[in-house]
Amino acid sequence: MNGRIEWRHGVRIAAVLGLLGLAAFPLYWMLVTSLTPSPALFAAQPQLLPSPSEAGVYRAAFSGTEVTVWLKNSAIVAFGTAGLSLALAIFPAYALSRMRFKGWGLFGLGLFVTQMLPEAMLVVPLYAIFGQIGLLNTLTGLILANTAFTVPVITLILKGAIDGVPIDVEEAACIDGCSRPGIVLSVVIPLVGPTLAAAAVIAFFHGWNEYVFAQTLVSDQALRTASVGLAGFVGELSTPLHTVMAIGLMYTLPAVVFYLFVQRYVVSGMTAGSVKG
Repeated sequence: MNGRIEWRHGVRIAAVLGLLGLAAFPLYWMLVTSLTPSPALFAAQPQLLPSPSEAGVYRAAFSGTEVTVWLKNSAIVAFGTAGLSLALAIFPAYALSRMRFKGWGLFGLGLFVTQMLPEAMLVVPLYAIFGQIGLLNTLTGLILANTAFTVPVITLILKGAIDGVPIDVEEAACIDGCSRPGIVLSVVIPLVGPTLAAAAVIAFFHGWNEYVFAQTLVSDQALRTASVGLAGFVGELSTPLHTVMAIGLMYTLPAVVFYLFVQRYVVSGMTAGSVKG
């Protein structure tokens, strides 16, 4: 009996390790490609191990490009989008969950409808509006544009989590003299913390990976995000694969690290509110 249990345990460990390997393989292959000599990239037999002697490509990427500035700008946009989206979504989500007002159904439907509009369709109107109010060539404009697309979906996610918060907790806080905003800030937010983390991940990755707005609304080279800077390496006649993969790896790792930091909250956050009890 013990042997069968140990065998099953070993199979599970092997399966988990296999899945981890599949998940990490793209990052490993980016590393290998960035550290592979150019002639070997097009050889019949692929090179499966990186060549440490090619590590200079990373030094060349930092010295020959503004990758540090790009990553900084992407981080500002991503964290700004996540923070502003959560701040703007929490109160509408609470209103949808706890209140019934005239137009409640239309408001919820409007949140769904916004997800049907592609970003490319709104580039020209946003460009005209931002030009009039002085938000072109600013990271603030990028944050606002990205937030406009993330707030509706985050509102719906938070609404589902708030649905699962017992109303008795809020009534007790109300009896103690807590105002409605105070209930949201001091009672609801701590109870839906995992969902806030999951929503922050969604907003962060949208701001980190967004390309259309970053390419259109910003023309200043010093305000380029990493997605736009990386796309600039794709040439008509040749593309420096070493540099592209090196910068691509540096562009990917911060997002992966951020996700690993909050991933323990994501699963519980995305399922919060799905079961009431």
